Amino acid sequence: MKKLLTIAFTLAILGSCQNQPATPVQEIAVQTSYPSSLPRLFTNSQGETFLSFVERTPEKLAKLYFTKLENGEWGTPQLIAEGDNWFVNWADFPSVIENNGHLTAHWLQKSDLGTFDYDVRVSMSTNGGEWSDSFIPHTDGVAAEHGFVTMLPLSDQRTFMTWLDGRNTKVEGEEGHGGHGAGPMSLRAAIFDKFGNALEEWELDDRVCDCCQTTAAETENGIVVIYRDRSKNEIRDMSVVRLVEGEWTKPQPLKVELWEIAACPVNGPSVTAHGNNVAVAWFMAKGGTPEVKLATSKDGGATFGEPIIVSQVNTSGRVGTTSLKNGHVLVSWMDNDGEKATIMLAEYDYSGTLINKMTVAETAAARASGFPVITSNGDDVYMAWTQAGDQTMIKTAKINF
Repeated sequence: MKKLLTIAFTLAILGSCQNQPATPVQEIAVQTSYPSSLPRLFTNSQGETFLSFVERTPEKLAKLYFTKLENGEWGTPQLIAEGDNWFVNWADFPSVIENNGHLTAHWLQKSDLGTFDYDVRVSMSTNGGEWSDSFIPHTDGVAAEHGFVTMLPLSDQRTFMTWLDGRNTKVEGEEGHGGHGAGPMSLRAAIFDKFGNALEEWELDDRVCDCCQTTAAETENGIVVIYRDRSKNEIRDMSVVRLVEGEWTKPQPLKVELWEIAACPVNGPSVTAHGNNVAVAWFMAKGGTPEVKLATSKDGGATFGEPIIVSQVNTSGRVGTTSLKNGHVLVSWMDNDGEKATIMLAEYDYSGTLINKMTVAETAAARASGFPVITSNGDDVYMAWTQAGDQTMIKTAKINF
């Protein structure tokens, strides 16, 4: 009897241990040789997750790498491209997507002597080891700002790209603020085949905010693009355009907030879609009060409900979003405390009810910390961020709610 009690007690302890929740943030090491930053995450339709990032050598050579998550670990990073004439910016960073064995990568490369004279460069690969000669997706040939790219994989290994395009910013004899051109920044988009040939190209909006990130998602009804607009009166609210049956809708405000600001906040939105359910997170600071907001749509982004406040007062925005298998939405952002910042993560259902909230990591509040990014594969959630400090490096982790 004593032996049976001992066995039962031991089994109870083992069962209790097995029921204990996993460590909320499980860091996943990434092999790097030099200071690294600007991480991006992407999960394809097969549930494979990819990471891209940039290293800077002591000689100021920029190197773009990517790696794939296998058995919970990052593989050996593979070099995509490198250059000593790249435009490497804390808010405008490269990316890699995968589409049924077809990889597409983008980065930014200087085109002239102006501070913001740079082009988008795109390269493609079928095996990740050999990459095509890079091409420029915009065809204007103007030495101006081109960047803040979002890419989506489409059927038949096609690639959708949207970007901020400065071809109309260069006005002879006039200068804009902070080194930007005096004319309006525009939002453009194109679809490319697997060889890099442009199949279609559009101007989506002829006047937008100069340097906030774009974001896009594919819904059951088509592609939806969210961005920060800019009126002639310097109103910079979120706007929405959608590709419906081959035609783009006219830009519509996601929510009329009338945030008037005379300079770009460098703080773009993030969108995620689950079928026709769409969720958008964004930053605004009307009246001097910083806020992170979240709004959802059930009709592919045609209309949105009233936004909820995710964080306010001490937030710096820098938002990210992704969707779980059950349709819940995850939002990431940064809250500030002086020179320090905390990377936050929260889960919401589609009614806007907060399910869970946690602190993922601490970093510096400086620009060098960049933008945390997030992705999901079913119920598996991964985050990447830049740990700024004496030795700037990227960090990645699996998040367990």
